[in-house]
Amino acid sequence: MLNTALPRKKLLFVLILLLAGCATLARFDLNQLYGSATPDNRAATGSDAADFNEQIRPIIDRRCVVCHACYDSPCQLNMASNAGIERGAHKEKVYDGARLLAATPNRLFIDAQTLQQWRERGFFPVLNERSQTAEANTQASVLARMLQLKQQQPLPQGSILPDSFDFSLDRDQQCPTIEEFEHYANKQPLAGMPYGLPALSSSEHKQLMHWLSQGAAMPPAGGIPKAELEQVAKLEHWLNADTLKMQLSARYIYEHLFTSHLYFSALNQAGQTPQFYQLVRSATPPGQPVSVIASRRPFDAPGVSRVYYRLTPVQSTIVNKTHQPYDINADLLQKWQQWFVDADYSVDKLPGYESEIAANPLTAFVQLPVNARYRFMLERAENTIMGYIKGPVCRGQVALNVINDRFWVYFVKPEMATARGVEAFYLSQQNNLRMPAEKDSTAFAVSWVAFAKRQGDYLRARSRFLNEALQGGQHLTMDGIWDGDGNNQNASLTVFRHFDNATVVKGLVGNAPKTAWVIDYALLERIHYLLVAGFDVYGNYGHQLMTRLYMDFLRMEGESNFLAFLPPERRRSEFNAWYQKAGPELTQFIEGDINPFNQPSGIHYQTDNPKQELYALFAKHLHAVQPEQHQLSASGLNKQSLALLQQLNEIKGESAAILPEITMIVVEPEQGDKPELFTLLRNSAHYNVNSLFSEEQNRDKQNDDVTLVRGILGSYPDAFWHVQEADLPQLVKLARAINSEQDYTALLDAFAVRRSNANFWQFSDRLNAVFQQRNPIDSGYLDYNRLENR
Repeated sequence: MLNTALPRKKLLFVLILLLAGCATLARFDLNQLYGSATPDNRAATGSDAADFNEQIRPIIDRRCVVCHACYDSPCQLNMASNAGIERGAHKEKVYDGARLLAATPNRLFIDAQTLQQWRERGFFPVLNERSQTAEANTQASVLARMLQLKQQQPLPQGSILPDSFDFSLDRDQQCPTIEEFEHYANKQPLAGMPYGLPALSSSEHKQLMHWLSQGAAMPPAGGIPKAELEQVAKLEHWLNADTLKMQLSARYIYEHLFTSHLYFSALNQAGQTPQFYQLVRSATPPGQPVSVIASRRPFDAPGVSRVYYRLTPVQSTIVNKTHQPYDINADLLQKWQQWFVDADYSVDKLPGYESEIAANPLTAFVQLPVNARYRFMLERAENTIMGYIKGPVCRGQVALNVINDRFWVYFVKPEMATARGVEAFYLSQQNNLRMPAEKDSTAFAVSWVAFAKRQGDYLRARSRFLNEALQGGQHLTMDGIWDGDGNNQNASLTVFRHFDNATVVKGLVGNAPKTAWVIDYALLERIHYLLVAGFDVYGNYGHQLMTRLYMDFLRMEGESNFLAFLPPERRRSEFNAWYQKAGPELTQFIEGDINPFNQPSGIHYQTDNPKQELYALFAKHLHAVQPEQHQLSASGLNKQSLALLQQLNEIKGESAAILPEITMIVVEPEQGDKPELFTLLRNSAHYNVNSLFSEEQNRDKQNDDVTLVRGILGSYPDAFWHVQEADLPQLVKLARAINSEQDYTALLDAFAVRRSNANFWQFSDRLNAVFQQRNPIDSGYLDYNRLENR
């Protein structure tokens, strides 16, 4: 046999040289044809603001932003703002759970301010940055070439797209520069934009291409009305008072609201989307231009002697997956004044920014009354919990496989949480309640052992405290649960997990869940600083793993608080039922007698199912503050149709497991022209949720079920169903008959609007329009990166 090793090596070397030569030639041709690329070439273009805002931006929002927004945008191309389009794309992923070192943050409007700075950070343009001619503006633009490729190579025929389309979240992303585009197009001719979705209409394509050919100019943001500016100035003045008390209070408020979108409801017209603002740290005081302090985390050292808290207008299109609307109104400001300013306490020294202090709110804000801190978070508890879901990350892949797919949340009454003895107990536990964020963004997961020991010590100390405090006839009863002061619908919440993303809504939605949490002040605060204030999406593997492991402790703490209301003899058996087949890391932790609370409950149970009784008692206690917006009965459909839809809630077990995480259903009513929107949510059952890497092995599919709600819940639809009200009997019949993938396919063939559907964009436009019309404050564009191809 001949030895062919040497010729093969030579051949490989020649191929490498040829490929390198092609890349060099492409660069040379572009430079020769259109000149060298530089961000300065973009500066000379002009634009008609009305033309762009009324014609071009809506197309970008409806066709591009639905996939390209936030950190999980393919190739980091965030098209929700003009600045994001100008910045361009990057070949590295933000989500990388395997990196050993923390990555450099690349946050829009924060970490760089000029195009040249973004180029130095590795972002490459998708718009033409060479000579500004009509030809160059299309041929030297990645965005234009992607749109043209889609027109030349539309989706293949058929309802299911071929396997060459990769829709997995962790797929290898192809992020070609303009010099690499020819190779990309030859290799993947069906990968034009929008990827895996129908092409733009002829009219839309012509409008975008004309805009691109004319230089793709984007006007600066419009001015803010005088009335808005006055409200901004008023709030900034209050936040930046010179007293130590106010400086500490403002720091606390900022560290809890930095992910929220603030708005002034008094200025907002009914049915209109308000102007939103973000609260930022600035090196400059009110009255001067904002100079954002670009720290990794909101509690990192600012590098200036005095921090000012300022409001900056949100310049991006609102997308649901990151949108946390927060109403600033007179009633709220009066409460802030009462809790933080008028309360009887003093601040003699501001805390430092050393990580051991700043990362632990129980240490940093020890001078603020617990009542002020707890009341602040409770007042908008939905927003507080929403921060865990929509905050620093657009998908909570690290923290979310640590929670069940649906559970209810209740809160300890503020009067109990802020009693003098309780405050003293929190103070005594500062060391045990240290947070992983103190290890910064490049941590080693071995630190978990130390945190596990402290958490165990805290839980044992807490049990001793409660056993002593509840002696002499005192017991846990309904009186210990916050009832929203009789008018606040944040008193109870439902959390839905959808694999790597989640949703939280006010009220107790759906049937009684497997588990529930009761949250007190210390737990609520620590979850925020674990998953929001202290979490760095650019952190390394150790930081993300530590976050995930520590969340195990906090979940069990909330669950144990709920179990404490059950009879003592049922607490352990219920806990064991929640943690079947638990891994050794959890077993070793819980077998250390970490939670020996043995005081009897003050509730007298009448049946042998005390958990269901407890749910009923909680529901009665909170009846006055239960919202109805997601109840099926709030729909405008007739009673027969609602009864049919209600039958979807009976889908369970393997049949439910076949369904996707989130199915959004549009029903065209027999009466009226406005569709009714519903969401069918799959609740995946697990033997336990403490396993790090083998979630599928912990699945208990026999206990899967679904929850049908009115309206849109969730930001990432997996499937769309479109049905006439008269056809609901057929839809429900097919859905209830699902026992195999073939059965599900039959339902989709009859009622689905698949991603390959020729009318997909028409359907999408109507869905988003109705969603936003009915929810002008808290809606936002949906994200299509998880649409299935089934």
